Amino acid sequence: MEAARSRCLFLLLLFTCKLSPEVAAEVQESSDGAGVSQEAVWLTDVPAAMEFIAAAEVAVIGFFQDLEIPAVSIFRSMAQDFQDVSFGISTDSEVLAHYNVTGNAIFLFRLVDNKQLDLKNEDIENIDATKLSLFIETNNLHLVTEYNDVTAVGLFNSMIEIHLLLMMNKASLEYEESLHRYQEAAKLFQGKILFILVDSGVKKNERVIAFFKLNVSQLPALAIYHTVDDEWDTLPIMEVAVERVQNFCDGFLKGKRLVMFPRKRTLRPNFLTGSFLRSALGTCRETKKVGLGSRKSWSVM
Repeated sequence: MEAARSRCLFLLLLFTCKLSPEVAAEVQESSDGAGVSQEAVWLTDVPAAMEFIAAAEVAVIGFFQDLEIPAVSIFRSMAQDFQDVSFGISTDSEVLAHYNVTGNAIFLFRLVDNKQLDLKNEDIENIDATKLSLFIETNNLHLVTEYNDVTAVGLFNSMIEIHLLLMMNKASLEYEESLHRYQEAAKLFQGKILFILVDSGVKKNERVIAFFKLNVSQLPALAIYHTVDDEWDTLPIMEVAVERVQNFCDGFLKGKRLVMFPRKRTLRPNFLTGSFLRSALGTCRETKKVGLGSRKSWSVM
């Protein structure tokens, strides 16, 4: 079912974005789903690189002047580990100049918040598989991102300040169709709200549910949260419907609340301010610039 949806999205991109056949074929191969061998796509000119980035929710491109450095083989191996990410590689001088690369670099481009993050010369020299994998996983945010202890770092480093959480059990019969509708709703608020999936079937996620004063019997439910002022609201739902999600988000953006509980200001939980966070952000220059210690969080793992 997911493969079919991926093909539909691919065809939509093909006809609306007018991708070149070569780039379109490469992107389709990288989005067919798990179990498909994936390799980095060679990007030979600037239009090809731009089309490749535009066609992917998350694209990681290696810009290399020297293909003999260890980072190249490490980069290529990552394509097998992240089937939901499109990988490209370029050595073309015009492409490197277009993206202001003067040595060797790895860039991550993501659609959901129009963000670009990079690892440049000094980072590339010391890169290993663990560091590169963590850089990608931490910043691998999609139109709908599943919450876990790694993606939480990227979610709270995004400049988008409003989070919408769908809390439901991924093992439920309604999950696939609900996710599809949730993804459709996410497109309506791209750049305004981060759409997040919280699997209520995961034991440690019970604390996230409890933060919003919900219990499992009230799920599935939506929770919306403003990271700046700690305002939030919840909406238990029988089913996920695009219009219901849209109305809930629009209401929150306009200042309407169904429920609101005052909470004391709290610091980000230890796992986001301790050694894990320093390790997770240690190879990412951009995310180091974002102050995290004083921001609050529904993420209470």
